[in-house]
Amino acid sequence: MKRFLLLIILTLASFEVLSAWGRLGHETVIAVAQRHLTKKTKEELAKYVPYDLKKDAVWMDEYRHTEPIEFTTNWHTCYFDENMHYNPFKVRKMETGDLVRSLDLADNALANGRYKHLSDEAVLFSIRMLIHFVGDLHCPTHTNLPIASGKSMCTLNGRELTYHSVYDKMPNFIWGKTPADEIAEKIDNASRRERKALVKGDVVDWLNAMIKDNTKIFDWNPPKTEVMRDDTVELSTDLVNKQMRDAGYRLAFLLNTYFGK
Repeated sequence: MKRFLLLIILTLASFEVLSAWGRLGHETVIAVAQRHLTKKTKEELAKYVPYDLKKDAVWMDEYRHTEPIEFTTNWHTCYFDENMHYNPFKVRKMETGDLVRSLDLADNALANGRYKHLSDEAVLFSIRMLIHFVGDLHCPTHTNLPIASGKSMCTLNGRELTYHSVYDKMPNFIWGKTPADEIAEKIDNASRRERKALVKGDVVDWLNAMIKDNTKIFDWNPPKTEVMRDDTVELSTDLVNKQMRDAGYRLAFLLNTYFGK
């Protein structure tokens, strides 16, 4: 495992980070989660991550093209069918898996105290998977329909981007340079009852419940739109803030379940 981590460090290069929510969004998801972690969870996590979890917010993106973990490349997305339900058979390369599979693997490593029988490096990798992919799970262009090409180019307020990257960068369009902790404080507005309802079920249940909200982006700007509406950021603000907030609640729920007992 030490050799595994050394290879990652040695093969690090400069990559353009294309991640759901970008760094700011992923940090915000974690910041919301941190507001709802139990004392026991924080103490247990600190054994494996003796620094702020937000530091690893986009670790899975920064290293995704390095040889040791290039097999995780397709884990950042998943697909829905025409009936608006998660469909694992729509994945581009079934053998490599998708977002759901990545979170299943993290669950297999961490649930029911199983992490205590793993090396510290293996637990850290699973935590990094969890904190990143729960964020990806809530991004409209990471949980999408096959017809929504991530590579199609468009223009938003005079800026040329891929359709996909519009929502990777949307938290920055909405919040500018506001720190993640400050954003988290402002969007963390659900009641205890609402938070409890949001974490019911499993990952697939969460996905299927989100799709109607996430596909609103295709109503505003259909796939392969060349020039996005001038009010796209305004239209997207409530959706993006809610998805980052809910991702934080669900991440906190999983971390408390794994490490807080």
